[in-house]
Amino acid sequence: MTLTDTTPSDAYDAATAADTAITIYVCITCRGGRPLDLVPVPGAVLAEATLRAADGTGITVRRVRCLANCNRGLSAAVRRGGAWTYVFGGLDPEAGGRALIDGAKLFARSPDGLMPWRGRPEALKRGLIARTPPFEFAGDTE
Repeated sequence: MTLTDTTPSDAYDAATAADTAITIYVCITCRGGRPLDLVPVPGAVLAEATLRAADGTGITVRRVRCLANCNRGLSAAVRRGGAWTYVFGGLDPEAGGRALIDGAKLFARSPDGLMPWRGRPEALKRGLIARTPPFEFAGDTE
């Protein structure tokens, strides 16, 4: 299985995946303040952990070089079509993968395109860096 393979499961069925497709972008160059000569690179470890956690969920995981969040790495972005995109930092190389997938499942079920605070894994509460609006967002009226 590669980082872009997806398969449906009971927890996140194919119909849900088609309507609320989630993609997680994991920075594979992130070091999170760890030594520059550390191998494997912690961001790559996070990407692999996220892939393992995503197995059978229908959630797509993609590698990306640098999310420009170096001071608060390890970093990942969670995106859903027509919804806000979330950038997270300070993720643990191993446990961060499960947190990202659990948050992505919660996000996929959200009717308003926002990742609910309630039920969000603690790592995603503490590690929220930013959220960016969807392309079609016209702005707030007030």
